[in-house]
This record gives sequence, structure tokens and C-alpha cells, in this order.
Amino acid sequence: MHTVSTLMNTDCQPSKAVLHVQTLGDLQILANGETLPMLPSRKSRALLGYLLLGGEVQRRERLCELLWDSPRDPRGALRWSLSKLRTLLEQGGADCLSGDRERVALDLSALQVDLHRIRAQVADPDARPEALAASWTACQRPLLQDCELPEAREFSAWLERERTQVQRLRTRLARRLALLSDHDADDRQRWADAWLADTPYDAAAAVTVVNSRVAAGRMAEAQTLRAQLAQQFEEAGLPAPEWRPEPPAAAAAAPATAASPAPPAQSQQVRFVRANDGVRLAWASVGAPAGPPLVKAANWLSHLELDWEAPIWSPLFHALADRRQLIRYDERGCGLSDWDVPEISFESFVTDLETVVDAAGLERFPLLGISQGASVSIEYAARHPERVSHLILFGGYPAGWRHLASPAEVREREAIMVLTEAGWGRDDPSYRHLFSCSFMPDATAAELDWFDEFQRRTTSAANAVRFLDAFSRIDVRARLAQLRVPTLVLHSRGDQRIPLETGRELAAVIPNAEFVSLDSPNHLLLGREAASQAFLAAIESFLARHPFGLRRVA
Repeated sequence: MHTVSTLMNTDCQPSKAVLHVQTLGDLQILANGETLPMLPSRKSRALLGYLLLGGEVQRRERLCELLWDSPRDPRGALRWSLSKLRTLLEQGGADCLSGDRERVALDLSALQVDLHRIRAQVADPDARPEALAASWTACQRPLLQDCELPEAREFSAWLERERTQVQRLRTRLARRLALLSDHDADDRQRWADAWLADTPYDAAAAVTVVNSRVAAGRMAEAQTLRAQLAQQFEEAGLPAPEWRPEPPAAAAAAPATAASPAPPAQSQQVRFVRANDGVRLAWASVGAPAGPPLVKAANWLSHLELDWEAPIWSPLFHALADRRQLIRYDERGCGLSDWDVPEISFESFVTDLETVVDAAGLERFPLLGISQGASVSIEYAARHPERVSHLILFGGYPAGWRHLASPAEVREREAIMVLTEAGWGRDDPSYRHLFSCSFMPDATAAELDWFDEFQRRTTSAANAVRFLDAFSRIDVRARLAQLRVPTLVLHSRGDQRIPLETGRELAAVIPNAEFVSLDSPNHLLLGREAASQAFLAAIESFLARHPFGLRRVA
């Protein structure tokens, strides 16, 4: 069998000719300025697009699963498409496609791919403004426009993720052009507007748009825009931008991530408590000390300080703490809690919740569980029905994928865990981005940038995999019918990570549970979206309709 290095360096000998490949818009290959006749088969074009952008060496089995998910000889269909691709590339003078019985390799040294060139350009501090502008224009076109395969769900999900990456590139290009100090007033205004159009809730973009009018002497227009943008941020529940003019050089040096909001008016108190196995757990309380409590179980990854200042969901936390004492904590293995821990498991998630509520001195309280935190909350409520006054579940599920997945799905999920461990700590966010897009498909490029960086800073690669494995083994299905607490189940209608039907099933099995669906595609709600206000209103209404007497441990 050939090794990967053999596939890339021996079997695949590129000619001196270099082909130019356009992936933005319709897929095209140019040789010596002439466009080669493109393959009529959409799946063959999709295969070429995936090989160009998905990695130079691919397993045949993976390609079959991605594009030919049917029992009818998928390997034969793959061989046919590869033969067509090889003929097309050889027609242009590049013998760069090779393979063995298990793998396929495309040597990119014989190809100049537009998207690869643009990524290198974005990373080049000396790139010329006219080149950056041309790349921004190219990024306006849909990636692999003529390669869409609605029936191939995995390929479609990959393509959507790649298109989101292109949007982020476009945003970075517009931001860089907007902050160039040698632009004239009209160009600066144009690029500032383009930056804000892609990231309407980026405070830095809003400030730059206003300042571009000020620099051009259009003071009335600047004042009008400032008022409109302030109202837009206020309606989204986000802090208003700070309108102080920013020197272009300082702005250009700032990282291209979502802007941090102004410091919150509410201040949280962070404390630590030790679990029974010695692990230090960080927990925080915020809001009126004498107000009614609300405990939020930890979910996915958290960081008490970064969460509280997050441009994505801090508006939700601030709203929850407005009338109550909100209790949050970082589960073991992430955030401000200990990372080097002996156990990360569903049982440890439950016992850590027990430890935190005891440390907070709460005897009876409403409990909010989001995503896998819903399962932890269900188990806690089943074990301690006398302590949970209300159970609120959002985006929850009763069983992890190891209990439900087919063998093929198990292989895919385990492969993602391997990729996670390999790529989590890298500067390239593509591995972490696998999660970002499915958690929040409606997020802007700046919001996804922030979430990618948040995940990297919140835990280690090894712990991220341990979390994923622990989540996969959750099973509280037997607990649902045992619950004897007023329960509200909320779920996003378009949730791509946990389907709406799962939320309906939770509400159907839990005795007397109420169900509310939210008009959102996001598994984790964005504080600026209307569904967040519906989420808060549903919780307040539920708590008001089920009053209870509060007792605190002295």
C-alpha cells in the first residue's frame, strides 16, 4: 500500500503547467487563460470542490459516505468520478490526482486555487489595497455555486461551514480596508459600510461607520447614523458602542473578533468550593442578594468571566440577573475551575451541581438546564425533588448519541473527536468551527470568531474530547416519568444540533410539563435575537404561574 507521502510525492508528478481554479462562484479551471470544459456531473464537481478545499488526502470510504450515501456501489460511482476528474486535469497539463485502494490525493502544488490565494493575502500585512478589494469582490460570490447537493446532507453541511468561513474572510477584508489610514474619505466610508453590513452588531464597525462620516465632514449624517445605530444596539439588548474617535493605527492593530461590550452594570462575585474528590469548582452569584434565586447548570463549555462579558449571550445572563440572584458555575475541566481533574463524567456533572448549590446556601430553587445541562438538571431534580421548585429545560436531550446512533454515525462522531483533539489549540479555528456553526448557524462572522476563540480559551484539547465522550454517554430517559416538579421545556424550532422533536418528546414524557417552541435556528440563543426575549418572557411567566415559598439555609 502506498504511504501518504508516496501518494503526494511519487505517484503524483505535476507537470510544469499550473492550473488556475475558481471556487468562488461556479467551479472553473483555467489553463493558459482558457477555461476548460467543466464536468457535467454535479457530484463530480462537488467531489473536486471537496478535494480542493477539504484536504489533500482523503479516505475513499469518507468520500463515498459524503457524496454517495446509497447501497448501490458507491465505490464504483467514486471511481467513475475520479476518472473524469483525472481526465479533466490532465487535459490542462496537470497530472496531479492519484490514489490507492484506500485513499485519494490531490497535489495542490500544480493548482492555484482562488480561495487559498485570498487566505494567504489576508494573512499578508503587505498586501496591496487593490488586491484586497478584488478579493472582497470575489468573496461576494457563493462558494462552489454549481456544486450544491441538497440530498447529500453531510456534504451540504460541510459546504455551509465553508461558506461561513468565506463570509468571515470577507468581513476581515472589509475591516482591514476600512481601517487603512491612506484611504480617501469615500473609500473609507464604502469599506466601513461593507464591514458593518456583514457584522451589524460589531461595535467597532459601528464606530468606524460614524467616524468615516465625521472624517468626510458630513456631521449631520454622522449624527443621524449614530442615533440609528445606538437604537439598533439597544433594541438588541447590547451595550451601545463607545463613540470616541479611534486612531486608525490603533484600530488596525485590534484583533478581528467581536467587539467586547462595555463593562456590565451588575458585578458578579466569584467564589471557589472543593468537590468531594478535591477538585476546585468556581461559582458565581450576581443580582440582588435578597432576590429569589435561579440556578443555571453548566453546559458545553463555560468561563464565568468571559461568559459574563460575552457579546453573544451576556444580554441573557444580565436579564436573568436583573430580578433574581443568578447562580452559575464552571464545571470541572473548564473555565475558572480546575482543568487537571481525575474524572469528567455525567456523574461528576451532577455531584458538582450538588456541591455548588450547597455552597450557595440554597435549600429550594428553580433550576435552568441548557443543552446537556438539561440532562444534569433532570437527574438532580429526580434525586432531590424537595429542593427543585421549578425545572426549566432549553435545547435538552435525555440520551447521548452512543445510545441512539447507527454504527456509521458512531464512526463519524468518533472521527470528530479525533479531529478535535488534534486541532483544538491551533490558531486555525476550523476544528472548533465544526461546533460553532451547528450551535449558532444564525451567528454573524464576528460572533463566530468570538465563539471560536472563547472555546479555545475555555478548556484544553484533551478535556474537550473528554467532555464530548461524557456527553455521548448521558442517559436519563428512565428519570423523565419520575419527575414531580413544575417543568417548562423550551426548544428552538430550527435547532440543528438537537432536533425540535427531541424537545417535544421530553415534554410529552415528563408529567404535566409545559412546552414552548422558539422561532430560532440556534441551539444556543444569541442575546440580540427576538427568540431571546421570548425565552425570557416564557421563563418569567412560568415562574409567576407557579409561585413557591423560598427557604434558605442559615
